[in-house]
Amino acid sequence: MNRTDYRNLSELRLQESRALLAAGLPEGAYYLAGYAVECALKACIAKRTQEHDFPEKGSHKYFSHDLEDLLGFAKLKRELDQAFQTNPALRTNWTIILNWSEESRYKQGRTDQDVTDLLIAIEDQTGGVLTWLRQRW
Repeated sequence: MNRTDYRNLSELRLQESRALLAAGLPEGAYYLAGYAVECALKACIAKRTQEHDFPEKGSHKYFSHDLEDLLGFAKLKRELDQAFQTNPALRTNWTIILNWSEESRYKQGRTDQDVTDLLIAIEDQTGGVLTWLRQRW
């Protein structure tokens, strides 16, 4: 996969999340919303490689689902910390997103509000994490 693949996949997972929420399936919507951020971070990692390809599978660390690890691999941690200084909403939204993990797929009991909060943290035009990442992928 390359940078474009991950960018497209990020947008698709976000669209699927919204569709699942509209269909009354908040658990799946929550899970896929987090994957939209994961794919965006992987697009940022791919941007830093030759020809914008994602690192080979031999570099298993890049296949993490841990959003903080992926942020570090994308070399964006310092930039995000600086952005927090001028955009407190981004800090709040990043904190909300860090509650997501790939283990979310096993958790039941997510509500529509849980998903809505996560989607706002992702998509908010002034402090959304995906909004911020799109400027860097």
